[in-house]
Amino acid sequence: MQERHLNREKYFNEQSSTINKYVLPFINKIINIDKNTSVLEIGCGEGGNLKPFLDIGCKRVVGVDMSKGKIENANKFFSNHFNRDNIEFIFSNIYDIDDIGQFDIIITRDVLEHIHGKERFMDFVKKFIKPDGKFFLGFPPWHNPFGGHQQMCESKILSKTPFFHIFPKSIYKLILKLFKESDAKIAGLLEIKETGITIERFERILKKTGYKKDKVLYYFINPNYETKFGLKPRKQLKVISSIPYLKNFLITTNYYIVSPIKNSKSSDRLSAI
Repeated sequence: MQERHLNREKYFNEQSSTINKYVLPFINKIINIDKNTSVLEIGCGEGGNLKPFLDIGCKRVVGVDMSKGKIENANKFFSNHFNRDNIEFIFSNIYDIDDIGQFDIIITRDVLEHIHGKERFMDFVKKFIKPDGKFFLGFPPWHNPFGGHQQMCESKILSKTPFFHIFPKSIYKLILKLFKESDAKIAGLLEIKETGITIERFERILKKTGYKKDKVLYYFINPNYETKFGLKPRKQLKVISSIPYLKNFLITTNYYIVSPIKNSKSSDRLSAI
């Protein structure tokens, strides 16, 4: 397993760097981020993605996560921040929260691919978005070389082996067992296989739940890889990004900014399913 998955402060700093260099400029093209901006991150972990927003002086920054340990780390990492009073961390399932108000920006980064019931999630979080607010989502398409998160494997061979996560479940599980991955690790990787998502499915979900796309960016080399592997981020060619299904194999992450369509009937449609 890579050091970054064990050294949480290192992971925190990697997240902060990527947000500052790539995500903030992307969001700023659609909505101006300043001291009057309020931000909510769902699945915030230790809060590394939120640090650049707090550094700017955003008036309200909130992180929600289901891991008590990560929320405790977040509070520790931000304990001496000069804008500490502007940030709040909540240990909770997002579905158990209904009283935190609305935000100018909601963020989920490398979270959507882990969520069960994505239609329900996308519809539910609308209530946290201000009328003119935006929702940023970044996630890896399932079929990309490391879309199965196999870099988390204990085996150094498996952690560097691309694409084997797309084998049928029985073969994938057998490979993990042969390389002596723990039962807990195998269960986690199989769950990711179950919840992984393609670009096409995500865009169907957007349509079904009543969102419009404000801006989209596809990367051939994920900005995360700059701090992880020293690789310079590269956007995917437009000609590749326009090829349905095939592009999922050749895009390592997507950046989307979306916003709810006013007067959408998505909640009624979903409740009837």
